[in-house]
Amino acid sequence: MKLSRIHLLLCAMLTSAMMMAQPAEQQYKVSVYPSSGEWNTVPGKDVTFNISLTKCNVPYGDAEVRYEISQDMMSPMKKGTVKLKNGHASIKAGTMKTPGFMRCRVFLKENGRDYEGRATVGFSPEKLQPVTVRPADFKQFWDSTITKARKWPLEPVMTLVPEKCTDKVDVYHVSFANNDWASRMYGMLCVPKGDGRYPAILKLPGAGIRAYNGEVDRASKGFIILELGIHGMPVNLPGDVYHRLYNGALKGYHSFNINDRERFYYKRVITGCVRAIDFIEQLPQFNGYLATFGGSQGGGLSIITASIDPRVNALVSYYPAMSDMAGYTKGRAGGWPHTLKDKKYHTPEVINTLAYFDVSSFARDVKVPGFYTFGYNDMVCPPTTTYSVYNVIDAPKELMITETSEHFAYAEQHAAIWRWVMNFLKNCSNTTK
Repeated sequence: MKLSRIHLLLCAMLTSAMMMAQPAEQQYKVSVYPSSGEWNTVPGKDVTFNISLTKCNVPYGDAEVRYEISQDMMSPMKKGTVKLKNGHASIKAGTMKTPGFMRCRVFLKENGRDYEGRATVGFSPEKLQPVTVRPADFKQFWDSTITKARKWPLEPVMTLVPEKCTDKVDVYHVSFANNDWASRMYGMLCVPKGDGRYPAILKLPGAGIRAYNGEVDRASKGFIILELGIHGMPVNLPGDVYHRLYNGALKGYHSFNINDRERFYYKRVITGCVRAIDFIEQLPQFNGYLATFGGSQGGGLSIITASIDPRVNALVSYYPAMSDMAGYTKGRAGGWPHTLKDKKYHTPEVINTLAYFDVSSFARDVKVPGFYTFGYNDMVCPPTTTYSVYNVIDAPKELMITETSEHFAYAEQHAAIWRWVMNFLKNCSNTTK
């Protein structure tokens, strides 16, 4: 049993690392890129994609490849095969009539293995707007929801984790009340040692269920960092517990009660993010400056929390999920978790519920500076959705586009987002609050 648990834990850690990291290099590489060298164009202008196939970085022969041309996440509007010459070929893809994204996917089968290259071109993406219609009583709903959640005393619990502590940082497993009787949130809290007061980062999680270790190294640079779990369960359990829940009782959690705004899974998640700030605020080491931070599901929650909680001073969001989820109802890409890609969910109840939880509905109220980054090749959080959300944010904002990235962040992106948020909070902390 013990060996089995260790094996499951190692598998879970490996899977998590693979999900967060860039994909490994392969012997064969299919590269696709616009022949113009430009990743953005305007509607009505034709696009040609170039293909380059290499084996161990050397152009590879006259292989035949299959290709598909489509609008972002839509069915192919053009597909076929093309014969490479000395490892190169071109495909005339045509154009788009409206703002959006066109994607070229190229597939190679070699020695029984499948390889794919992908390129995506934006057609005036800065003009994209969300399809999701924000409900008329959106603000009232969330004001009331948060007020009701706060009727429950916070009842914070902090348990020191000595084996994770360092000479510079104390690490705690923490919990606090959320929005109902016995409903709690859990996380790993890192606090710099000493008598000083520090800014805080609320780090919100990507999709899934897992344990958290805490951001010890970054906290040592002078930041309180709370790494929050959203599922109302401890975040320091053996890995096999999360593995079994993810494939069992919490499988598909993102769609639980999707036809009822009062019972939808993310209602307690969002109130839990606000209560997390309540928790941070009562820490004696907190200096009053706070940023939200996250990618994918966490990127969506970062925007949401910054929108509805005036105590947030800044936000970081990379490839935010839950963005313009209703896009599929209008024949274009919708955001993760892509529930509405299945037309059986195109009911008034589901569409209405999701509008209260869509990042685009919250984004219109963001007033704090933010750093945003995503890639054009992302088919989990498609650029049509993330760009639409970005476009409606009327606040100071910095955008880092990495056109070739999929649902991962390059090392350069990770460095940029942490540098931005740390510098912002340090500059705030040097002023008088």
